[in-house]
Amino acid sequence: MTISDKKIYNFSPGPAMLPDSVKQQIIDDIPNWRGSGSSVMEVSHRGPLFRKLVKETDELIREILNIPDDYHVLLTPGGARLQYSMMPMSFSSLTGKAMYFVHGHWGKSAIIEAQKFCNARPLVPYVQNEIYTRIPEFDMSQLDSSADYFHYTSNETLEGVQWHEVPETNGVPLFCDMTSDLMTKAIDVSKYSLIYASAQKNLGIAGINIVIIKKSMLSIIPDNLPLMMDYRTYSKHDSLWNTPPTFPWYVMNLVLHWMKNTGGLEAISIRNRKKAEKLYDYIDSSHFYSNNVSIENRSNVSVTFLLADENLNDEFVQQADAAGLKAIKGHRAVGGMRASLYNAMPISGVNALIDFMMAFEKQYG
Repeated sequence: MTISDKKIYNFSPGPAMLPDSVKQQIIDDIPNWRGSGSSVMEVSHRGPLFRKLVKETDELIREILNIPDDYHVLLTPGGARLQYSMMPMSFSSLTGKAMYFVHGHWGKSAIIEAQKFCNARPLVPYVQNEIYTRIPEFDMSQLDSSADYFHYTSNETLEGVQWHEVPETNGVPLFCDMTSDLMTKAIDVSKYSLIYASAQKNLGIAGINIVIIKKSMLSIIPDNLPLMMDYRTYSKHDSLWNTPPTFPWYVMNLVLHWMKNTGGLEAISIRNRKKAEKLYDYIDSSHFYSNNVSIENRSNVSVTFLLADENLNDEFVQQADAAGLKAIKGHRAVGGMRASLYNAMPISGVNALIDFMMAFEKQYG
């Protein structure tokens, strides 16, 4: 059997797996998108056809997430990393302060970038090289009420540690990096002042980023920011001030339609929870594999696990790849393995992974 004959399951943390129907639609659309005679990559972003896509995408995001009217939905470049700069540049200053909760790699990256622009402080002290296996204990009464905002990362993909409840900030604007779990479950957008997520996990392909921002926040942005670093530029111009990455926008639109047509966030959440529970149940039942994340903080979309004998890691990855289970290796900073169970990963992919893990354990355990 050649690799092209096998069913491939991509467990990559991003760019992540796309739904099969979305990939097929892309293939069908390349020569003639919506009767234009061109692909979406060749039409004007200011023309009526792409403008219709812009409006449609905004409406889908609002409908699926049930976003209140007093929020803007912006599509920005630069992924989540650009937001690490735009947030403190826009909503704090060198004389102000912002509170950050750090429990993993991306939270550390966010606060380090913020410290270039403001007095960014961790609510709970952290160690730069610490590998987190839980969300540290915290006391929100210690949150400085004069802080410009409070920021956290809802799911740390490297460590597989996820928040399952929203922190109460008692009036301090709540910001959240939801790059890896936005659209994986229902959320109450009204609890947040700013949510952001790059697309390449659950919303399509790399090159575009969603920002959901409370309209009232725009009034406090200073006037001396570069245009492309100013949220108001995107809100005033439907995120079209410059020529945007039209193809990622189009792919996001297709993925949003797929979400809606497969049951919306309620159905997606149930599927994701079942996938994660099945994999965790197998890992917990095995003496050959282990997961060291506290049960109450385990991620439903980033399942990490270790082999009892780390010397077998390379062999595991090679055999998994040959079996059509791609990108299963954990991040070099954490080690072990990582199965990213984003929305497009079907339960059959989890079943295939478990079958492989069982066979590998039988061979080497």
